[in-house]
Amino acid sequence: MSVMDKLKSLLKGHESTADKGIDKGGDYLDQRTGNKYQSQVDTAQDKVRDEFGTRQDRDTPPQA
Repeated sequence: MSVMDKLKSLLKGHESTADKGIDKGGDYLDQRTGNKYQSQVDTAQDKVRDEFGTRQDRDTPPQA
């Protein structure tokens, strides 16, 4: 079992909490970098949400 599979199994049933953590982590990075890399951080947050299936109904759907 890979590390990603283990993380996914740990997050199962806690998607909203994981989503909040992803947001909090991104906000922290934005604050520490003075929003210099905001678009890259947002992209990374979207990719993490897609990988772990934590995407809650967002205003904008992910771009392919």
